[in-house]
Amino acid sequence: MNKPHPLKGPNKFKLGVFSANADGGLAITDVPERWRAGWDDNLTAVGIADRAGLEFFLPIARWKGFGGKNRVREWSFETFTWAAGLAASTERIGLFMTVHVPIVHPVYAAKALATVDHISGGRAGLNIVCGWNPSEFGMFGIELGGDGYSRAGEWIEIIERCYGTAQPFDFDGQFYKLKQVVSRPASIQSPRPVTMNAAFGPPGRDYAARHCDYLFSTFTDIEDGGRHVADMRERSKAYQREVGVYTVCHVVARETQKEAEDYYERYAVAEADHAAVDQHMSQKVEFANSHDRHAFDLYRKRFAGGAGSYPLVGTPEFIVDEMLKISREGYAGAALTFVNYAYELPFFCDRVLPLMKQAGLRVA
Repeated sequence: MNKPHPLKGPNKFKLGVFSANADGGLAITDVPERWRAGWDDNLTAVGIADRAGLEFFLPIARWKGFGGKNRVREWSFETFTWAAGLAASTERIGLFMTVHVPIVHPVYAAKALATVDHISGGRAGLNIVCGWNPSEFGMFGIELGGDGYSRAGEWIEIIERCYGTAQPFDFDGQFYKLKQVVSRPASIQSPRPVTMNAAFGPPGRDYAARHCDYLFSTFTDIEDGGRHVADMRERSKAYQREVGVYTVCHVVARETQKEAEDYYERYAVAEADHAAVDQHMSQKVEFANSHDRHAFDLYRKRFAGGAGSYPLVGTPEFIVDEMLKISREGYAGAALTFVNYAYELPFFCDRVLPLMKQAGLRVA
């Protein structure tokens, strides 16, 4: 009998690793130890996370990077094949695929997602993204419109119908008109693998409330984070559903607070890839609705440090105190990024996880 997906496990505050499939992770920096995202690097990082009992490994979907000296995130692994490879090399951790809806046909997605779910024994997950970067979509001859979430609604409906019946079906929607669709095997998880969506604006949150199990949201200050959780509770209540809310944090864990803060200043300010930071921020401001608007003006360091996510910078004790505050605001967990996952995850797992257990955030 297959076990429940790791995100449905007993830990109060669940943890995952984000963006290890892409060059640099989320850090936009020129330090020599920056993450290179080779395949062996990914195997090393996921092995550390899997053995430590972290709940999930979440990739970013990138087709074109943000330039700069290092052509940041231009190097990245496609997420279906990446997850399949990691699934065969792990035992417990949940493995997500991040998919741009306009680029990937839902019938193909249904087959690929079910394949990873079978390889992993029911540990697959789907991160549904409508997209925001016109230059990336131009590579595929696709123009982004304002109907992304309407399309995504049909897209996930088709996947669920693929798994819900072994009989061919027709689909006559606004965006997809399909004949005699069949896709076997169905996923191991029923009615489909767990789903998530990252959204700050109302359309994306409405979509998550209706179609997803989890929402990822950012916040500028922890004390401001609770309103996002309350907002999602109200939206999901309208559909008689419960949607767990997660956030994203970039981590610098060191023995002393000064050591952590000095390193953060080094990689995110003194040795940031400034041209890439400028391009990333300008494109986010113009096209994406993923952050509070004033965050772009106030927190350039955070965008170099971790794509505008919240910083957890300090001693293990300080980081656990910060996660306690995030948990108290109603968040179910966080996806974490590091300058170098293979170098920094062992210290985090050895020193931070036991303190989280003592604090009641984790039982294992």
